[in-house]
Amino acid sequence: MKYNRLGDLLVQSGVITAQQLEQALELQSGSGERLGTVLQKHGFITQRQLIDTLMDQLGVEFVDLNTWAIPPEMAQLLPKSIAKKHMVVPVRATRTDIHLAMADPLNFVAIEEVRGVTRRRVIPLIAASEAVERAVQNLYSSQGAMRAIEDMRRDLLGGQYGAALPANVAQELAVDEDEADTAPAIRLVNSIIDRAVSEQASDIHMEPGGGGMAIRMRIDGALRTIISVPKELQNAVISRIKIMARMDIAQKNIPQDGRTNVTVRQETLDLRVSTLPTIHGEKVVVRLLRKAPELATLDGIGLRGENRERFCKLVDDVSGGVILMVGPTGSGKTSTLYTMIDRLKSEEVNLVSLEDPVEYHIDGVCQVQINDKTGLSFASVLRSVLRQDPDIIAVGEIRDGETAEIAMRAAMTGHLVLSTIHTNSAVASIDRLLDIGVEPYLIAGAVKGIVSQRLLRRVCPHCREEYTPSEEETALMGLEPGNYRFYRGKGCGECFNTGCRGRIGAFEILKVTPAMRRAIHAKSLTELEQAVQDGGFQPIMENCRQLVLDGVTSAQEVHRVLGGG
Repeated sequence: MKYNRLGDLLVQSGVITAQQLEQALELQSGSGERLGTVLQKHGFITQRQLIDTLMDQLGVEFVDLNTWAIPPEMAQLLPKSIAKKHMVVPVRATRTDIHLAMADPLNFVAIEEVRGVTRRRVIPLIAASEAVERAVQNLYSSQGAMRAIEDMRRDLLGGQYGAALPANVAQELAVDEDEADTAPAIRLVNSIIDRAVSEQASDIHMEPGGGGMAIRMRIDGALRTIISVPKELQNAVISRIKIMARMDIAQKNIPQDGRTNVTVRQETLDLRVSTLPTIHGEKVVVRLLRKAPELATLDGIGLRGENRERFCKLVDDVSGGVILMVGPTGSGKTSTLYTMIDRLKSEEVNLVSLEDPVEYHIDGVCQVQINDKTGLSFASVLRSVLRQDPDIIAVGEIRDGETAEIAMRAAMTGHLVLSTIHTNSAVASIDRLLDIGVEPYLIAGAVKGIVSQRLLRRVCPHCREEYTPSEEETALMGLEPGNYRFYRGKGCGECFNTGCRGRIGAFEILKVTPAMRRAIHAKSLTELEQAVQDGGFQPIMENCRQLVLDGVTSAQEVHRVLGGG
């Protein structure tokens, strides 16, 4: 292949002008980034234009790593350090050649280094940069796990795992360091955590069964099986997790809870570990909590358009009273609560939050960890907080009538109280408060607004396709007959063939009006529903309908989450 410069190729093909190339070279100077990355970052070209140009000008083949199954033995040909250094991944090989997927096939330093290590002729293939990065993570993560399992089996034959693992391992660890001299059980657990971070999983499930222990991860709200650990090795893996979380490894017949911190690719994670004895051994669930700023922004939780305006008006204009976030388990209520906290915190106010558990640490907020075992319940702590001169109180969850009544009375005395409650809709939360024993006059006087929400899976951008919906599908979305275009995912390697990748919130925001207060005080559900309609309330289905028309989510996903609406 002739050695050309990327900028010259792009100018020759007419994708960019000579002046744009000069601007890009100035931006690149001193940044340490490759020219292709700079051109894309600053909007001179798209990734598709870059790929098409290189294919035409250099005659290189394109490989879609989202659908390509890379043989595990490729990890043996090229060391992980070189693959990560140059962000390249081998996809197939013969005795004399190695086919190398790379975002920049003009990276001749990488090509020469791979040729020297593998002693094979390198045939560059072009691939999307994100797909290359993900393929590298998955290939070497799987390789690390399989190698660790083999090492554990070999050590088992030598009797090393006859006893529990030693406990003299630091609690704060980095899972992406050089692990050549690390014990196999530690390497296996580290590779599992690394894979979970790569897949943006929220939980890791280690489930023992008759034939072994399945490792499943919750990705975009659904569990996916990743690998299986042989039955004879599951105790060593569970012991390693329990040691990390400062749990009693000798106790296997009672549930336990623990926590630890890990660092993965320079990102610090908080791991919450829970064990449960089963007939096949202990089941372990690890929740991954990230210090992710985007979760505490309006864009991060998916608020936009009219709902964004209603949300901001509700939060910014209310100085006292109760604002509730409602929805079923796993609907994103905590993220919305953190968004409100981040928006309201300032030097002028005393903001105290009561949480179980404290998931994200926020500067400028006094966060209290609830612990029912030591008597620190929501109700008892809330009474104490009221003597701490608070302006705003965030209660992680209203679980009982006592907590609800204290929160309502605090709001009646001028405090702003933020909290969550498990109900299916904004209106149903009023009925829920009445059901747990809160007096109607307290609800009517204290509650200022209710935000109800769900999480919908986004259509996968890698396999997204447009289609014409059937009349039945259109009717299910509550649309009048007409010519509409919906979107769905075909399924690809990037989304585990589900057609979905990532999630977004759908919302309904109810601001309590005087007519609603009268209906609540009268305990009249009929009057309340009429007052809600008269107040211009937009139900969550309207938000979902717009997300479908915008191509953000699919009609099938809306029906899965909301059912009949």
